[in-house]
Amino acid sequence: MRRPLAFLSAACLLSLAGGLAPVPHALANSYSNRGGIAGAQGRYSVVFGLDQALPKRHLTPGAINPAVTQGNIRETICVRGYTKSIRPPEKYTEALKRRGIHQYGYTDYRVRDYEEDHLVSLELGGSPTNPHNLWPEPHHVIGGWGSFAKDRLENRLHTLVCRGRVPLAQAQRDIANDWIAAYKRYVGPASSPPRRHHRRVD
Repeated sequence: MRRPLAFLSAACLLSLAGGLAPVPHALANSYSNRGGIAGAQGRYSVVFGLDQALPKRHLTPGAINPAVTQGNIRETICVRGYTKSIRPPEKYTEALKRRGIHQYGYTDYRVRDYEEDHLVSLELGGSPTNPHNLWPEPHHVIGGWGSFAKDRLENRLHTLVCRGRVPLAQAQRDIANDWIAAYKRYVGPASSPPRRHHRRVD
């Protein structure tokens, strides 16, 4: 059983967990939960196991942005362009990604196979720069539970929060504790293939 989410006021840390992008189910079904190499039309990419879809809590517990509260979401996360205004520079996140790949013990060192993802996304009031809220999320995970699937969940929760249907703190806890379970609750029982022109908000 997972430990309950705890907010730590000093570091604004959340007890969280995260995920990554989809692989065609026809390929995913041919691999075990430990992952493997999937080939398609001569192109090969690493397919990670389900055990690597969520971040390691001791490395990525998550962190929230204290400037975002339930009371000011209409002036912050629900304003178009807000996340762009606070997103850290790529130079910063790429350095964290390279370090994180080694910290997580991944054997695939190709940075293009990962997204340096905010566990609590910026559109849900996550900290933009705290290393505890960023981790190298694999793009391809067995069953489609990779970065693109998490992106869809983030967008869905953002819509629900801004429409007043889900409290901000609840959305943060749900995506943090187990984003796959949250996906099944808010989006659907199974991940779907990414759209060619998928809109990312984070």
